[in-house]
Amino acid sequence: MKSCTVQEMFGVINLTQKETDTIAGAIRKISVQKGCIILSEGQPATYLYFVRSGCLRTYFIDASGKEYTLQFAVNGWWITDYTAFLDDGCAMLNIECLQDAVVYQLPKKSLEGLYRQIPQIEKFYRERVEKSLISFQKRLLSTMVQSAQERYMMFITMYPNIYKMVKNYHVASYLGITPESLSRVKKNLASLLI
Repeated sequence: MKSCTVQEMFGVINLTQKETDTIAGAIRKISVQKGCIILSEGQPATYLYFVRSGCLRTYFIDASGKEYTLQFAVNGWWITDYTAFLDDGCAMLNIECLQDAVVYQLPKKSLEGLYRQIPQIEKFYRERVEKSLISFQKRLLSTMVQSAQERYMMFITMYPNIYKMVKNYHVASYLGITPESLSRVKKNLASLLI
């Protein structure tokens, strides 16, 4: 079972059986129920999570209590508070399970050991982090220059499976708008289709 999961996690890498077994020994499967917080602001961010099934999100709560969703993660995606994880700091973000999920935890210390034992893991992870950085930068720029409607259309085009899994207020917080603004955007788009 774990070797199948290792292939899902690192499918683009050709691994020997020994390497697969090494990775399988470093990960731990956990089942997470909807609503569970697996990382809270202020805790050490010591794990990288691979989502086998379900849906999770990272979010931040400002001083007034407003939530900002930074990332969703579904089947086959990785998630953590990357700033805290990479900087050995405490989390600024929370990770919430939005649907019952099965995830695999990979401790940072184990990941660093895998870098030494299986160098292609380091290349794989570096490429993942680079893609995440590109995605976050594009999203930040879209928030600065695109209308709420344009951001919404881009979101449902790029992530149709996520859109169907999460509540409207999660989508609104991801887009940087209020749920009421999202309702207006959806109503406006519906009127254009009539």
